Amino acid sequence: MAVGYLVTVVLAALIAVFCLVSIRGPGPLFFFSYRLGLVFNEMPFLVLYALAVSTALAFAEGDIATPADWAAVGLALVTAAAFVVIARRGARTASVVVAALDEALGAGTGTRRRPPLARILLRPFLRRRADVRRVADLSYGEAGRRNLLDVYHHRARPEGGPVLIHLHGGHYDQGRKNTQSLPLLHRLASKGWVCVSANYRLRPASSHPDHLIDAKKVIAWARAHAHEYGADPAAPVFVSGSSAGGHMAALAALTPGDPAYQPGFEDADTSVTAAIALNGYLGPYFDGDPATSPVNLVRADAPPFLVAHGDLDELVETENPRALVSALRSVSTSPVVYAELPGGHHAFDLFHSFRFEALIDGIEDFATWVRARRELPGPA
Repeated sequence: MAVGYLVTVVLAALIAVFCLVSIRGPGPLFFFSYRLGLVFNEMPFLVLYALAVSTALAFAEGDIATPADWAAVGLALVTAAAFVVIARRGARTASVVVAALDEALGAGTGTRRRPPLARILLRPFLRRRADVRRVADLSYGEAGRRNLLDVYHHRARPEGGPVLIHLHGGHYDQGRKNTQSLPLLHRLASKGWVCVSANYRLRPASSHPDHLIDAKKVIAWARAHAHEYGADPAAPVFVSGSSAGGHMAALAALTPGDPAYQPGFEDADTSVTAAIALNGYLGPYFDGDPATSPVNLVRADAPPFLVAHGDLDELVETENPRALVSALRSVSTSPVVYAELPGGHHAFDLFHSFRFEALIDGIEDFATWVRARRELPGPA
């Protein structure tokens, strides 16, 4: 019996299950399903390549001889079909995002684009671009390495670009600035944006509102310094975040200029032009204080929001972002785009995938719409 081949096929089949369903427990099962699922749900082709190579080698070496071996081949075919389904779900993101944009912003806002197939199929985990420069570890506060940020800009340094600030996730107790949404940061920087990705203070040494104060400091820093890297001095500032970073981005967008969150820099402009929450937790902070939930901070003058969430998110159920979207739409005069991504798990923003590339297209369309309305005379 071809034991090595069987182990490979069984592992691939387990990964397919982890990608196809949302597993929230028990602990050890969740640990493996979450980590394997978040990688291979976005990069299913890697498993397809492994199955194809291992099957070809098994036949070439004459290892497929017994009924058990042929059963393993059958399982490999079923598993490959499952990964085709997983890949097709990711490819459906483009139509979902376009529909969400058209619904919230008007027909024709969303555009379908050809996905970068070579990048997605051959180098999905290589997130850097040759035309983008990263300026690392700039200080924006007094908290040492937790108050450092990176700036991404086009190497040609074109003038007059907008600004995107990104806040990483990690349950507020882990994570760092140069790990998440890098395909988004590099794409926008290659188009002339100045992108900022920041660390912030973490639990348990810090708690709310320390994280939000740090986010406000980053916004103030960007307004004061982004022009040094090519941004327009009066550039629109977009704030985005992943998971816990999405929570922080939403709070920052809904509390512009609030002196309670700007100790020592009360006069700084911390307003943002729009907010983007990716697989975000958008409820109250750990202490359960309702005042720490973005849902309870919605306001008529809230900026436009784009919220994107996977319908199979293992950590944050879809009812959570839907609650904020509903609250914003009932109060805010600005539009709210909500894209629920088919087959999407938590942390879908790590790699170049059909899902995230299509969402980045949508974020570009959203930003184009917001910037165009911002430049119109009179009320938006």
